[in-house]
Amino acid sequence: MIRSLKKAWPVSLMCRLLKVPRSSYYAFAGRVCKPAASPALLRTVRQIHSESRSSYGSRRMARALQQQGHAIGRYRARSLMREAQLAVARRRTHRYRKAEGEALVAPNLLERKFEPGAINRVWAGDITYVRTRQGWSYLAIVMDLHSRRIVGWAFALQADTELVIQALQQARSSRRPAPGLMFHSDQGCQYTSERFVSDLKANGMVQSMSRKGNCWDNAVVERFFRSLKSEWIGEQEYCSHEQAQRDIAGYVADFYNYRRIHSAANDSPPARYEASIY
Repeated sequence: MIRSLKKAWPVSLMCRLLKVPRSSYYAFAGRVCKPAASPALLRTVRQIHSESRSSYGSRRMARALQQQGHAIGRYRARSLMREAQLAVARRRTHRYRKAEGEALVAPNLLERKFEPGAINRVWAGDITYVRTRQGWSYLAIVMDLHSRRIVGWAFALQADTELVIQALQQARSSRRPAPGLMFHSDQGCQYTSERFVSDLKANGMVQSMSRKGNCWDNAVVERFFRSLKSEWIGEQEYCSHEQAQRDIAGYVADFYNYRRIHSAANDSPPARYEASIY
């Protein structure tokens, strides 16, 4: 209304009568209306959002769009997500308390040096649990710390030594590392068992362990499990062990290793990062 009458009446007078600050009027009048995003671009944004199971925020959304040839920054990506009415799924997380460590079964050789400089120098492993309607399923993984690629994994109904050995055997079979590779884990009974320790020694691997109760000493693997549960599994409950295994294997072998953008891998999926440097 002020704009339509400003030739007949002073802007200051109309703002005073309408109880509108002049600064607000001029800010509104000078606002540039941005054109709406193209339907094709919004479809791309929605597809990326869907493939990541609503886990990508504006930063990773911008990187994903850039990898598809769109010159889009973080703030433009945020606007596109808002225009497409997309929101990041926020899921519950669990906080771990730091515990005082005691004497180690194996020394902490890693000492939180999570950037070994090359593949097949340091692997790290751990176990997590997954709820299903049939009970608990257990997942053991082996990660190459240089690329953050999951190089071995195994599922079972029991979190025993056999589970972690299967994951490690898969990693050795696919990577064939040279002797001297370091394997880091927590002090779980599976990793301190005589059978597991003997398996490492027989294959020329050096064992390293976190301090007791200190999850930060194996933070990279803990972060992977958090991504799995918050980004992929979310609040869903699997109907069976088989369904959980299929879905999580798809996350590890396809989405995480080959499609998920990882900041520690130069904003590339781990497998593609390895392919670009080797």
